[in-house]
Order: sequence, then C-alpha cells, then structure tokens
Amino acid sequence: MIATRNIKEITFEQNFINLTIDGKEIRVSLDKISPKLKTANDLQRNFYKVSPSGYGIHWPLIDEDLSVDAILKIADYPSL
Repeated sequence: MIATRNIKEITFEQNFINLTIDGKEIRVSLDKISPKLKTANDLQRNFYKVSPSGYGIHWPLIDEDLSVDAILKIADYPSL
C-alpha cells in the first residue's frame, strides 16, 4: 500500500477531470464521478484542496469530496 499519493495537477476540460497522480495522467468523465463538479463553474472547479496524504480532494465552494482511490477505480487504474 502506498503511504501517500502525489497529486501534481488537477485540470478540467469540458466534462472531464484530468489528474496527474503518482506520475500517471488520468482522465475521467465527470458524469461518472460527480454531478456537482459537472455543473460547477470554473471558479468552483479550480478551488480545491488536496488532503495531506493525497487520498482525498475537497472542493469547498460546492461542498464536494472525492476519494482518489475511487477516482482511480472508476478510471480503471485500480493498481496505480
């Protein structure tokens, strides 16, 4: 088990979230992970906090929390 996750970048492109996690680029449809992020504006999407361990991401302006492991599972990267 990895002690921490290294999240380098989180960006949005139309209805997709793009993340760089542990050196791997991940792209996931917002339809699959978060209706709140899908309907959020750019300011709301781009204001986030990564947990110190890198295992969670919080968007305070829309009160949304996502688990990095859940994102990886949805993206078919369970062994990352």
